[in-house]
Amino acid sequence: MKTYSIDFRQKIMDVYHNEPLSQRAIANRFCVALSFVQKLICTVS
Repeated sequence: MKTYSIDFRQKIMDVYHNEPLSQRAIANRFCVALSFVQKLICTVS
């Protein structure tokens, strides 16, 4: 499994908080799994 940097995770969270995109659209934009985005949001929120 690939480990993503803190900077990369922060970019995803910035998009999540600042753009009106679905979690699926964010996952597609960054070429990651939807479950990664969901876990990231749950962990940070």
